Amino acid sequence: MKISQKGLYALQGMMALARRYSQGAVRIRDIAYEEGLPEKFLELILLELKNARMVESVRGAKGGYRLRRAPSDIRLSEIIRLIDGAIAPFADAEQLRSLISRDVGHRALYQVFLDVRDAAVGILDNTTLADLVKDTGPKLGEVRHKKRNGAFKASPPFVAQNVGTGGN
Repeated sequence: MKISQKGLYALQGMMALARRYSQGAVRIRDIAYEEGLPEKFLELILLELKNARMVESVRGAKGGYRLRRAPSDIRLSEIIRLIDGAIAPFADAEQLRSLISRDVGHRALYQVFLDVRDAAVGILDNTTLADLVKDTGPKLGEVRHKKRNGAFKASPPFVAQNVGTGGN
């Protein structure tokens, strides 16, 4: 599955709005600062999300953006499909089913691809913004993992360039 930098920023911006859902509108500048995103690029993404009726803008001194629906009603798959298109790591489901029926020699391989596609879609369809922000602990780059010897080590921050590059 490929998620573009724009898709990643959209997810991060929506998470910031979900975390502050009960507080009302949030300024673009605050979202950009909180998430470490380029403000101008975020502005374009929020406009696209607004046109898709996922967020709404509020004018005035207390203006900014807010989610149009509760975080529990916004699925990650909606955001990804809007920004990046179909969620299909290998091919769309119909193409894979066709290959499974036509190419007997590689049927098992195509079935694995279909299973991976279905699993990815299932996870994204069943994960909401609320699921991502319900843990009010540290941000992604600050999460700590326990090592086997009991010592703690900070996990590396997510590197978007490695997502969906199709490389090694």
